[in-house]
Amino acid sequence: MTDCTGVITQLFIYPIKSCAGIELSTSRLALTGLEMDREWLIVDQHGMFLTQRQIPHMVWITPALSETGLTLSAPNQADITIPFDTHGLIRSVTIWRDTVLAEDMGDAVAIWLDTFLAVPGKQFRLVRFAQNARRISSTEWTQGFEAPNMFSDGFATLIVTQSALDELNTRLRAQGEEPVSMQRFRPNIVIEGLDAHAEDTLKTMRIHTINGLIELSLVKPCTRCAIPDIDPYTAQSTPAVSEALRSYRALTSMGGALCFGMNAIVTAGAGLTLHAGQPFDADYAF
Repeated sequence: MTDCTGVITQLFIYPIKSCAGIELSTSRLALTGLEMDREWLIVDQHGMFLTQRQIPHMVWITPALSETGLTLSAPNQADITIPFDTHGLIRSVTIWRDTVLAEDMGDAVAIWLDTFLAVPGKQFRLVRFAQNARRISSTEWTQGFEAPNMFSDGFATLIVTQSALDELNTRLRAQGEEPVSMQRFRPNIVIEGLDAHAEDTLKTMRIHTINGLIELSLVKPCTRCAIPDIDPYTAQSTPAVSEALRSYRALTSMGGALCFGMNAIVTAGAGLTLHAGQPFDADYAF
């Protein structure tokens, strides 16, 4: 007996944290989330992670995946490709409160990043999550379950209902603002068939495939910073989205933080494949 059902309508990965995403029709699921999601990271000369919070035009770095490598594109820059078999110096990098091991992707892409990002006093390196590295989601939210992730903000996947975005855009239009795309919220899995923000109340989401069961546990509301205010096309920030969310998405359960979408961990089905159009069933948390 299940509480509700719906359909996966979109899948996204963001190979380099805080750069542009890629929409996929299918994606293999790993314990750390969708394959190659946030597997690479831009750090400064001190090994500190960087995002659109500090450098909004990171959103203009557009990754593309081939069978052999990751290609980066950006305005007024020649493309550069980093082969998947690139191996470099293992170094420690810091992301939020975690320090993890990563492989440096070399000088050529570092120069490319320096040229495009052009932030005084900063030198940039592209690193890849090391094969033997391990980063665990907060066990406070996973009830002690050790759930790995790579360079996400803390959890393997982010799930958002399409109706949540529709609700936000209805409110933005009522305020005389332009509607926004789902890109603002950088989800991995977009679902339909549920009311706006019904993901807040889900405990477990199951996808039945011909090769086995995928199970995702929704563990923590996704608190939002300034990134949803950044237009991915112009890299300009305006407060319209945050102001609209503040009127109805400041959750008391999260200390008044603005929340949109739910963070989830992979509890079954690593190695199986998700695809747009897959039905799911789910249980409520209460």
